[in-house]
Amino acid sequence: MDILYERVAGLDVHKDTVVACLRIMVEGKAQRECRTFAATTEQLAELRRWLEESRCTHVAMEATGVYWMPVFRILGEGAFELIVANAAHIKNVPGRMEAEADGRKIPFRHLIGLLTTVPGVSAVAAPAILSEIGADMSRFRTAGHLVAWTGLCPGQNESAGKRKSSRLRKGAPWLKTMLVQCAWAAKRSKNSYYRTQFFRLQAKRGPQKAICAVAASILTAIYHILKDGTEHRDLGAAYFDRRPMEVQANRLVARLKKLGFTVQLQPTAEAA
Repeated sequence: MDILYERVAGLDVHKDTVVACLRIMVEGKAQRECRTFAATTEQLAELRRWLEESRCTHVAMEATGVYWMPVFRILGEGAFELIVANAAHIKNVPGRMEAEADGRKIPFRHLIGLLTTVPGVSAVAAPAILSEIGADMSRFRTAGHLVAWTGLCPGQNESAGKRKSSRLRKGAPWLKTMLVQCAWAAKRSKNSYYRTQFFRLQAKRGPQKAICAVAASILTAIYHILKDGTEHRDLGAAYFDRRPMEVQANRLVARLKKLGFTVQLQPTAEAA
């Protein structure tokens, strides 16, 4: 999987100020810094130097009217790509906190684009999921911790060394519902790992548990996308068939034992 943009910035341009939010990926973790600059030639030149020193490669700005023009002209001398986005749908609320929030929206948009590469995750679901879990995955030690926090990990219900059937944890109900909807959509995606995973689990656990497992897999993929800043790479419908022969054999033996058979494996001469 390839990293798309490691160093990006978003600008919220006003009449007298420019709020810049810089996002940099360092060793798989996102670092952010927001600064406010006056809309003067000297300060805009300072903004350009800051972006260049930070080795920023892409800078996007949103603004109404003509305020973006002098910013574009001065920053155009920098060694990075400039993008002017349509801000007609963004509500203009004055104030530093709102301006910083607008600045953060711009570098986060490519994250939303990355999430929509996951089968089943639509352009509507992606920002909703991102708003629930955030973009900083460092607060979750592993993907499993995020899955457990969401409530897609079954609770522990064990007695006399045997694990009994258990319900999913409460977690984050709204987010869990959204991910399950994404899982149902992913199940309809042909040649997808998630479709194969669903039908494999459905036969053993039923459709509800199978779809929750698919939702957990989608969330695991989202965790790595946000953590690494990379595109989604589908493992493919044939993933389970590509696993080592020993793994496949052990799985089949376990199924036969559950049906009450005693199994002894003997490799054939051709397989050996």
